[in-house]
Amino acid sequence: MDLAELASVGGFFALRTGTPDGGHTPLGRVYAGDGARLTERVDTVATRLGVTERRVAASVAHLGLAARLWSVALGSAALHGQLPDLDPALLHWDTDRAAPDDLLLTEVRALPGTPDGVREAVQYGHLLPLAEALRRDTRVSRQLLWGNAGSALAGAVRALHTWARRSGRPEVAERASRLAAELFAHADLAGTVQMPGLRRRSCCLYYRSPGGGLCGDCVFDRPPRPAAESRPAAE
Repeated sequence: MDLAELASVGGFFALRTGTPDGGHTPLGRVYAGDGARLTERVDTVATRLGVTERRVAASVAHLGLAARLWSVALGSAALHGQLPDLDPALLHWDTDRAAPDDLLLTEVRALPGTPDGVREAVQYGHLLPLAEALRRDTRVSRQLLWGNAGSALAGAVRALHTWARRSGRPEVAERASRLAAELFAHADLAGTVQMPGLRRRSCCLYYRSPGGGLCGDCVFDRPPRPAAESRPAAE
């Protein structure tokens, strides 16, 4: 497992290793109920976006971390047939930093890069407890969060396809697609992204931030008018 090669795919695929500094907190602590750092992260995103609607900041913060987790795990599995053990006790998060400095792994242990291995590491190990921790902080729907998870997974697939074309490694793109297809078959992720095209079926709410537009995979073709913004299907 070559973390340097993994990082060459892009910043979201990079994973630092070593001893955490004072800014990093084990994600396991966040999931266990120490929500101060998660609250800080949502506050930071809200400030950067200039939003007063807290669920918008919560959604964007969640989408960013989900993208990091899927990218590291799926990228490792597609490139090397292995992934690093992303045990929440080993994976530390700095809420003030962006990729690739936000995540740090204190011990590198290789796990099989199978669909079940990736699902266990990311979906069960992080996304489920992260969603519950976030919902303790902010009123945000589970449907929206699973939509974010599907969008983040699809984004990792697209990035790996781009890298594979650039690097002359078509087998990496093929493995990424096969892995993602099995991951998307799970009930929580099924239907979150439209195939083909990898376009999500929900909205992350980014358009509701000042100056915010639509993401590249947004379910909308144009930002909704105010009268339509409260429809459950859009969130």
